[in-house]
Amino acid sequence: MKNSQETQSTPVTREVLSEGVKDRILTWILEGELAPGSRIIETRVARELGVSQAPVREALRDLAILGFVEMKPHKGARVRKPTRAELTEAIAVRAELEALAGRLAAEHRTEACITDLEELYAAMNEAADRGDAHDVAMYNARFHARIVAASENRTLQRQWSMLEPFARTFISTSVPGVDLHWLSRRHEGILTAIREQDPIRAAEMSRTHAAEAADLLKNLDRVAEEVAKD
Repeated sequence: MKNSQETQSTPVTREVLSEGVKDRILTWILEGELAPGSRIIETRVARELGVSQAPVREALRDLAILGFVEMKPHKGARVRKPTRAELTEAIAVRAELEALAGRLAAEHRTEACITDLEELYAAMNEAADRGDAHDVAMYNARFHARIVAASENRTLQRQWSMLEPFARTFISTSVPGVDLHWLSRRHEGILTAIREQDPIRAAEMSRTHAAEAADLLKNLDRVAEEVAKD
């Protein structure tokens, strides 16, 4: 029989492994390697990642909760693309989380955080210059993740991490042809507010940032409706 210490550590190890598998599958989905509607075969994923089927199964369940995977009895798991309504709802919730993160990051301001944000912002601008939407989305995610980490609030970090994939999906698949320089420049106000240690402005700029994304999504829906009428 395992001692109490071994019994307590096993679930943690399994959870960490499952998170790693989930991140890998999610990356495949967001980068288009797994297209919407395609089947995800547990044994194939397990073999690809060098793990057992148990963490793959747990990862797929988590992704089903997030809305990126659809699981049906006797039919297995398939990739599911979130609806515009789901993206809009996620953006609204994320706006409040990032407003809190921005405020806390400004209050806890450190030179290391500012340096990281400046480097990520510069990388985002360079990606926009290249016309690389994938890299803009990647640096965008890292920029916001750094702010959330700087909040030093673990509960906030956990809740935000559940919604972060929706933001990457929004940028990479929902707004084709969008001005990448505009997407990048929108982060400057947040960076300035945190640099100047202005919590109120950092929260306002973060909330406005998310609201602009929601407005862009609504405008895309209106355009689609007008095209359908013609």
